[in-house]
Amino acid sequence: MPNRPDALVSCGSVDWRGENVIRVLAVDDHAIVRDGIARLIGTQSDMELVAEAADGREAVEQFRRYQPDVTLMDLQMPNMCGIDAINSIRGEFPEARIVVLTTYAGDVQVMRALQAGAQGYLLKGLLRRELLDTIRAIHAGQKRLTSEIAAGIAEHAMDSALTPREISVLKLIAGGNANKEIAIQLHISEESVKGYVKNILFKLGANDRTHAAIIGLKRGIIDLQ
Repeated sequence: MPNRPDALVSCGSVDWRGENVIRVLAVDDHAIVRDGIARLIGTQSDMELVAEAADGREAVEQFRRYQPDVTLMDLQMPNMCGIDAINSIRGEFPEARIVVLTTYAGDVQVMRALQAGAQGYLLKGLLRRELLDTIRAIHAGQKRLTSEIAAGIAEHAMDSALTPREISVLKLIAGGNANKEIAIQLHISEESVKGYVKNILFKLGANDRTHAAIIGLKRGIIDLQ
């Protein structure tokens, strides 16, 4: 994806004006979000948007090319999701500083992003109010989580995690599959499915299958993509 025509061409972290600037890569599959980020950053004298990407694979390519100071990373994208992109970038560039921008506040999703190497996690609804300060904080070597996100992590810190098989069953439940259909798709018996469902309900504190699916989606344990 070509850079915006008004993007500054810089060498290292110093632009043509001789000022230190924070070089930013924006990754999101929605152009309107990238436009909003560009407008916000464009008002600041200490940062510039050097590149954009519309999916995870392109994000990795653009990072290799520009090696920005801070990367803003969406999670739900085609071709390669944000978590995989973070893993790939951090695998090549361990010092990469990445902020997740997402609409998902689920504690499991947050922990996956942090474990992949993200240093910040910001909900898109807070971009106008908190994005610029978050970029500066991450560039300075700090970590940033909103109080809402931190509280969500703390609330479920002692919960028993679902196993990979239980997650597969939960995702199929959320997709509207009955036990028999789940058994066929996973090549297991219906009795085994019933056992997994019982464990899922217990671990999530859910009242029924529908409630479990809602909790799974809210917490970021599963998605429907």
